[in-house]
Amino acid sequence: MTERTSSPYEQGLDRNAANYVPLTPLTFLERSAYIYPERTAVIHGKRRYTWLEAYTRARRLASALKQLGVERNDTVAVVLNNTPEMFECHFGVPASGAVLNTINTRLDAETIAFTLNHGEAKVLITDREYARAVGQALELANRPDLIVIDVDDPEYTGPGERLGRLDYEALLETGSPDFVFEYPADEWDAISLNYTSGTTGNPKGVVYHHRGAYLNAMSNIVSWGMPPHSVYLWTLPMFHCNGWCFAWTMAANAGVNVCLRRVDPRLIFDAIREHGVTHYCGAPIVHSLLANAPAEWRKGIAHKVSGLVAAAPPPAAVIEGMAKIGFDITHVYGLTETYGPASVCAKHDEWAALPLAEQVARNGRQGVRYHAQEAITVLDPQTLQPVPRDGETMGEIMFRGNLVMKGYLKNEKASAEAFAGGWYHTGDLAVMQPDGYVKIKDRSKDIIISGGENISSIEVEDALYKHPAVMAAAVVAAPDEKWGEVPCAFVELRDGASVTAEEIVAHCREHLAGFKVPKKIVFTELPKTSTGKIQKFVLREQARSTSAIE
Repeated sequence: MTERTSSPYEQGLDRNAANYVPLTPLTFLERSAYIYPERTAVIHGKRRYTWLEAYTRARRLASALKQLGVERNDTVAVVLNNTPEMFECHFGVPASGAVLNTINTRLDAETIAFTLNHGEAKVLITDREYARAVGQALELANRPDLIVIDVDDPEYTGPGERLGRLDYEALLETGSPDFVFEYPADEWDAISLNYTSGTTGNPKGVVYHHRGAYLNAMSNIVSWGMPPHSVYLWTLPMFHCNGWCFAWTMAANAGVNVCLRRVDPRLIFDAIREHGVTHYCGAPIVHSLLANAPAEWRKGIAHKVSGLVAAAPPPAAVIEGMAKIGFDITHVYGLTETYGPASVCAKHDEWAALPLAEQVARNGRQGVRYHAQEAITVLDPQTLQPVPRDGETMGEIMFRGNLVMKGYLKNEKASAEAFAGGWYHTGDLAVMQPDGYVKIKDRSKDIIISGGENISSIEVEDALYKHPAVMAAAVVAAPDEKWGEVPCAFVELRDGASVTAEEIVAHCREHLAGFKVPKKIVFTELPKTSTGKIQKFVLREQARSTSAIE
């Protein structure tokens, strides 16, 4: 047999305009507007927009930005709540060729100024509610060239002046409703910029590409099992990992976006009842607020409600509490660097026959890869070899695939470190269980080493959550002359609950080995991010100086 110099599959089968189009989630909006022009897309207070109207408003926005001089790869920053304007920015901004930078609404002026300058924002769209912090940020940023657009949401009646030359609706009036979306020439092109929390120095700018945003939007549907035309409540901030890509997901789903300016359990239940909400997302504290809300707030909700929980490992008590009120909770896991969720605790039918406590234990794991992610695994961080599937040997969670960021903006060193060895290093410590599911143990910086023994703060927190008086808990290391460091528990109690530190310690002794029991208990309201994630770095600082209750 003669050796072939080339394969017939390598000849005359090239890419062309007919068989290859770069992936972008912008096409989802165009498709839904074409097929379901009269179907409701967005609900916010008294406002309603159909999919055709949402598409038209996004086209106007893209057109107006172009007229302001926005060009390909310019940054358009936004400081917005979960409103129709924020939803539209997820399409109109990249449709102009620009990159969308969603800024955390709870940041201080200095951090906002850093973000605007580091991301080189050309336009800033900001909600009037944040005029004070944004106004100070603009002074600090010293960017007279920055174009500022105000959003004056009718649902907001509080203080806040306008800072810009135009308001958002006036801006849209300058844009063409027939503008043709500018799709990326390369699906690797940047679509958005998201900054990490920056708890150890300046925030890092995480860059997403069109391909990853498209694939994660689809994975949210498939990995969660969302039916078409689901009704999604925006309890998760759209600024957080672009709302875990759910703005693009809901355009693909042709569902209904129910907007919510702030997380309030009563408002959430009212929205679920009024609009027939079927899906929502949030950190464990969001679900905990719902599980512990008065039963009368849930009256009239008879349909199935599904929730995704992430942003922090959910305590078993939270999963159990949601199960008891009839909400179906699925645990996902990811980071800003992985477009939000990139793994899911995929459920098995046979788990439903297990005792509730066993169901909770299985459903509380970080699980397996999302459909569009290539891999999630646990590796020895030094050798990059897989740890045994024994549920005991700890390693670092690592990802690989299309749901991993392009890298950190203007920070090649940090990008190289994050991608060392061909894996994205999360910094989260975990074990691989016998069935191949990942179970997180802690952030590497949250492991407490007491007398040479490693203590998982998550394990201690799970024990604390089992106490009926505990609403929220966080455990960090506190210095100790004898043991080096010991667990210090910060505990937030339920409304009306009363318990002593001694009772909390006695409770923990029933669930933990003696050396894992918190040696210090502090009763306080826990500091949280806007997504409900507990700010442990604040508690670590307090633990080093606090006169904790012994």
